[in-house]
Amino acid sequence: MPANLTFAALTDAVAKGEIDTVITCLCDMQGRLQGKRFHAAHFLESAHEETHCCNYLLATDMEMITVPGYKASSWSRGYGDYVMKPDLATLRRIPWAPGTALVMCDVLDHHTHGLVAHAPRTVLKRQIERAKAMGFDVMMATELEFFLFEESFPALFDAGYPLPTPMARYNVDYNLMGSARDEKIMRDIRNKLYGAGIPIECSKGEAEAGQEEINAKYSDALDTADMHSLIKLGVKEIAQSHGASVTFMAKYDHRKAGSSSHIHQSLWKDDKNAFHDPAAEHGMSAVMRHFLAGQLAFSRDIAVFLAPYMNSYKRFCVGMFAPTKAVWSLDNRTAGYRICGENTKSVRVECRIGGADLNPYLACAALLAAGLEGIEQMLDPGQPVNGDLYQSETAPEIPRSLIEAAEALKDSSFLSRVLGAEVVEHYYHAARWEIEESLRVVTDWERHRGFERA
Repeated sequence: MPANLTFAALTDAVAKGEIDTVITCLCDMQGRLQGKRFHAAHFLESAHEETHCCNYLLATDMEMITVPGYKASSWSRGYGDYVMKPDLATLRRIPWAPGTALVMCDVLDHHTHGLVAHAPRTVLKRQIERAKAMGFDVMMATELEFFLFEESFPALFDAGYPLPTPMARYNVDYNLMGSARDEKIMRDIRNKLYGAGIPIECSKGEAEAGQEEINAKYSDALDTADMHSLIKLGVKEIAQSHGASVTFMAKYDHRKAGSSSHIHQSLWKDDKNAFHDPAAEHGMSAVMRHFLAGQLAFSRDIAVFLAPYMNSYKRFCVGMFAPTKAVWSLDNRTAGYRICGENTKSVRVECRIGGADLNPYLACAALLAAGLEGIEQMLDPGQPVNGDLYQSETAPEIPRSLIEAAEALKDSSFLSRVLGAEVVEHYYHAARWEIEESLRVVTDWERHRGFERA
C-alpha cells in the first residue's frame, strides 16, 4: 500500500513539516499496542535503531497489574528493560492522528539483544520460520467483529460500565438501511485505516444490534497480525474521536451474540496456493488435509490462544453462530473449521473458534503450529461433518471454560516442543492469573441473584 513509509520518505516528510511524531509500539500479551510517542527528529537521529521499555509490559494483566510469579519479569529480578527494535518495514502514516507515523517493534533481551521468546510477535515469527524451513509461505486474513455504541469511553467508565446503547437499535446484518446510521463512523474507519496502508476491503453490519464487521485483504501472516492489532487501535481511536465507543469483548451481554475473529489460512509454495489440488476431492491438496487435521487434533491444546479470557468462553453457545465443536465442514458456519473456496484456487481453512478478544500473533502462531504439526505427522482429518453440529453428541467439543483450556495448554507436550516450554509456562501462568482473578471477584450477577434470596 502506498501509505507505508520508507525511512527516506519519513525523513523527507519530517523535513517538510508533514510528520512531527513517530509512535514506536509493541504488542503486549493482551493484544494491545504499547509504546512511546517520539518527536520525529529524535526518532530519525537514534530511536529508529532502538528504544527501551520496562519488561513488565509482557507480564501484566488487563489492568496493568504486576502479576507475581513470572520467571521472565518480577520484583525479584528488578523489572529491568527490554529493547524495542523498530521493524522499519512496518513504518506507516496514521491518518487519524495528524502528523503522526507508527512503527511496530520486535522485543529483544536488553543484555543479549536476542528476541524475547514469549513476546507475541516473536512467537509468530518463529512459527513462520518453521513453515519456511518446510518450503511454505504463510498467508492469513482475520475478520474483526465489534460493537459500536453511542456513549463515549469516559462516560461509560465513569458510570461503572452500565449496558451501553447500541448505535444500531436492531440486527442490521447486511442491512444497508439499518447500518446507514453507523456510516459516518464506519466510513471514517474504512478510509483512515486504508490510508494507514491497511487494505480494507469492506465493512458490514453484523448479526446483532450495534455489531459491525471489518475485513482487510489477506497478506503474509506477520503482516496480517500487525494489521489486526493496528485495526483494533484505529477502530477504538476513530470511534473515540466521534464521541462514541466500541468493544472487542467476546461477549459483552449474555443475551446478545458474541464477537468473533475468524482466521483464514493457506500455505503457499512458488507463488501458488499449496492447499489447492484441482484433481483432489473438494480441490483440497494432501498438504491442506494434513494441515487441517493438525488443527483438529490440537484444538484443545491451542484453545487458550483463541479464547484467552474467562469471558471468551461465554461466546460459545448454541444458535448464535459461534462454534461449539472442533470439527470441519464445507461451508457450514456451525463447525469450528470451515473450508472456504471449495474447488477453487482460493481454497482455504477458516478457523471460526477465536473471539475478537484474541491476540492475533498468538492465535495465528498457535494455528500455524498445529497445522504444520499435522503436515509433519501426515495426519488425516477424516470426512467433513454436515448438518447442525450444535446438536451433535459425538463431535469433539471446544473447551467449555478457560480452566479446562489452561490445563490442556499446560499438559501439551506438542506446544512445549514447538513453541518452547518457557513460552507455554508463561502463558499458562497468565491464564491461571485470569482464572483466579475471575473467581475472586463478586459480580453484579451474583448480587442480583443472591442479595435478598440467598
